[in-house]
Amino acid sequence: MKNGVYGILKARFLINEDANATKNWRFILFVITLAILMIANTQLYEQKVFRIIALTNEVKELRSDFVNKRSELMQLKMESTVADQMLVKNILPAEVPPIKIKIKSAVKTSFWDQFKLWQ
Repeated sequence: MKNGVYGILKARFLINEDANATKNWRFILFVITLAILMIANTQLYEQKVFRIIALTNEVKELRSDFVNKRSELMQLKMESTVADQMLVKNILPAEVPPIKIKIKSAVKTSFWDQFKLWQ
């Protein structure tokens, strides 16, 4: 048992000239390759998570900015606000309410409408 542990610490299983040493080196290289791939995959995953968090925060900021601008627009569109701004320029609101004008379009008849037999 002592010789086995001592042999592992001295890495004799890697330098022996039998077929096991080659298999051991292949396995170690395989494990190292897997470890590198796992580290790279974790790094890419964390970058994507940070990007998602940053975009989520940006969306929240833009949404709050949109709500603020929309409320400002609604306030500017109010009749009282427009009337106050026009008073500064000496433009008074009309005393007579506006009248809706309706235009009736003339019915266009085609050449073939003159020859209808069943009317």
